[in-house]
Amino acid sequence: MKRVLLTASVALCALAAPAFAQSAPADETAADAKADPLGLDEIVVTAQPRAVNKLDSSVSVSSLGADAIAQAAPRTTAEIFRSIPGIRSESTGGDGNANIAVRGLPVASGGAKFLQLQEDGMPVMQFGDIAFGNADIFLRADQTIASIQAVRGGSASTLASNAPGGVINFISNTGEKDGGVVMATAGVDYRDYRLDFDYGGHIDDKTTFNVGGFWRSGNGPRDAGYTANQGYQIKANLTRKFDAGYVRLYFKHLDDRAISYLPMPTLVTGTNSDPKFGSIDGFDIKSDTIQSAYFTSAFGLDGQNNRRTTDLKDGMHPLVNAVGLEAVFDVADGLKLEERFRYQSVKGNFVSPFPAEIGSAQGIADSTGNYLANGSFSGGATGAYSLKYATGPNAGSAFTGGANGLAMRVHLFNVDINDFGGFTNDLKLTKTFGDYSLTAGLYNARQSIDMDWVWDSFLMEVKGHNAALLDVVDNATGQVLSSKGLYAYGVPFWGNCCTRSYNVDYDIIAPYAAFSAQVGPVNLDASIRYDSVKARGDYAGAVQSVLDVNQNGVIDPVEKSVSVMNNGAASPVNYDVHYTSWSIGANYRVSNDLAVFARASRGGRANADRLLFGLVQPDGSVRRQDAINFVNQYELGVKLRSGPFALFVTGFHAKTQEQNYEATSQRFFSRVYKATGVELEGAYRQGVFDLRASATWTDAKISKDAISPANEGNRPRRQANLIYQFTPALDFDVARVGFNVIGTTKAYAQDNNDLVFPAYAQVNAFVNVRPVENVEVSLNANNLFNATGFTEAEEGSITNNATNYVRARAINGRTISASVKYTF
Repeated sequence: MKRVLLTASVALCALAAPAFAQSAPADETAADAKADPLGLDEIVVTAQPRAVNKLDSSVSVSSLGADAIAQAAPRTTAEIFRSIPGIRSESTGGDGNANIAVRGLPVASGGAKFLQLQEDGMPVMQFGDIAFGNADIFLRADQTIASIQAVRGGSASTLASNAPGGVINFISNTGEKDGGVVMATAGVDYRDYRLDFDYGGHIDDKTTFNVGGFWRSGNGPRDAGYTANQGYQIKANLTRKFDAGYVRLYFKHLDDRAISYLPMPTLVTGTNSDPKFGSIDGFDIKSDTIQSAYFTSAFGLDGQNNRRTTDLKDGMHPLVNAVGLEAVFDVADGLKLEERFRYQSVKGNFVSPFPAEIGSAQGIADSTGNYLANGSFSGGATGAYSLKYATGPNAGSAFTGGANGLAMRVHLFNVDINDFGGFTNDLKLTKTFGDYSLTAGLYNARQSIDMDWVWDSFLMEVKGHNAALLDVVDNATGQVLSSKGLYAYGVPFWGNCCTRSYNVDYDIIAPYAAFSAQVGPVNLDASIRYDSVKARGDYAGAVQSVLDVNQNGVIDPVEKSVSVMNNGAASPVNYDVHYTSWSIGANYRVSNDLAVFARASRGGRANADRLLFGLVQPDGSVRRQDAINFVNQYELGVKLRSGPFALFVTGFHAKTQEQNYEATSQRFFSRVYKATGVELEGAYRQGVFDLRASATWTDAKISKDAISPANEGNRPRRQANLIYQFTPALDFDVARVGFNVIGTTKAYAQDNNDLVFPAYAQVNAFVNVRPVENVEVSLNANNLFNATGFTEAEEGSITNNATNYVRARAINGRTISASVKYTF
């Protein structure tokens, strides 16, 4: 039986966040798995000029069945991506804000710059690395998902805009199968509750529908001291079939709050080449977070300089309303018309505390007190200032250093997402002439990026559970210089860099064409795309002002230098850029079970908001070399199956241009990267046993760095030579048991290649039992053996053989969840 893949193809696993997506019927799953373990007979119709199966396709495609996702026990959408070969998903940020890389293509700042995330064939965001607006923040997996499909490299360069690295697409159920599912999930050793549902079927013989979604509430895998994850999603679609095609309407509403984990205080000893990462006394890097029940609101200014109070419990709060249309018709003999349209309203906010500095309590007190008294963090007498608790049960009493003698300077990343909405329209015609086909299409989209950064500065104790804010006291006078932990409206420790407001619309028009031919055992295809990007808008920074923010009639020390949005002196954004992408490939079918392919591609990626405040000229123009980055890729692969065994191997080489900006380090990048590697995906199924595995070996380096030439020849930060995952399982019909291992070899924390992240392997385990028909009870463990692993750090070096405090993101410790699913 052949299954049709609707986009760039990864028919991904069964969702589980703790355990999502509906599995195929048991008889279909078993039959397909035994005959075709990697789904090489599946039809690929997206990122391809014509519909062909995987064995005849010249792109690197993965297909993971629904159950495989649940077996990986993911807690977030980003953790699902770890099961896709070639994808490095740094999923330690919570349910969103993940850094996602493909085949050594860099993550110089954050997000997924060269990768596009889609829902039902339409981009979630036109740019995958919008600052504080990564696409995965606005994407949730639940029981409405039929499959998650992906393609890496190849024709993603030409059949999608801004996606030279690949496409990952979430495909929804459409009611082709009558019935539904209800699933309840709860954390066993952490507080989390979730209810998923999905129902669909036939209204009549030509009309189907599907509706579903989720509701959740809980603290998340790290205890913030309050309900940190709270929200819901509803999705629905209606399909009407006609003799020559179909029309589908769909709708989505997402209103979800998810905690954002930024780097946390971490102890490091040993040496840069052999570091020992561990927890600071009172702060467990695997289960704690700096979010606290004693720091849930912040008073200050908004992007219009109006006074407001921010609720820190909002975390990452996407508010999305989307409607769409999909129509596919055979309009004449051999001529197919496809129209896909999506409009979405996207708003929300991103708020999370970031540790700007970790140091001794006395040192933090002295530097901050000196700033409040004299306007400088340096100088002044040691011991002239002290700290006291500003919040919590000890409020008003002296702070003597707690369990570790440390304090934190915290910058509150407070970002209002005023408008990330827009539309996408993709219209194409395909003419088939026997074994030949020609496609012509026109892609048109708008992405609005309207947001305000209003960051303020606080002091906080270094404590893992419900840390308190700290005030600064002038020991000579007894005066409290700060205000409930707040010591600045702005971030003076970073030069008051980050009070910003911008509102820019990016319009994309991209005609494209593709040709394919089947000549005997050879499948040939070529495609080209011409993107035109128009950027119009403005952006404004801050000025420092004396301002009575709390309106008490007195200028307090924290009000002597307030960052105020300088909206009256906004700078223009006014530029147009154009670029061409192309891809060409060939696949040779050696036999029914063996094929080889080759492909060459050059794909462009337009930069967006990260060019602002540095790379946009005074008249609003942008240099072409800053506006567009290109990725040149070459691939050579082989696909093989033999009885219960199947293997997909792809060798690749990529050269990537990169211009970028990182908010936390306030650095611009201008580089060229090179990456060469091999990607392997295999499956084996025999009797009750099955195994699925993948690995990606990558030799990546910074070949040119225009700003920091000393980095040339170094490995890009956080890029391991080898990442891998494998899942063995036993299926006894009424029960299925197994485990999933996700691992990585060592990597460097930063591009200077000094501080090393040690290798680690994370084991996830699952048990699924079907006690009666239509009921499944599941227990899964994420990070079963409580392994320690790191994906990100702000520091690139430590002092050898000394005690160092760095800011890093670690994988979550062990969490166990249980679920009950009823299928009807």
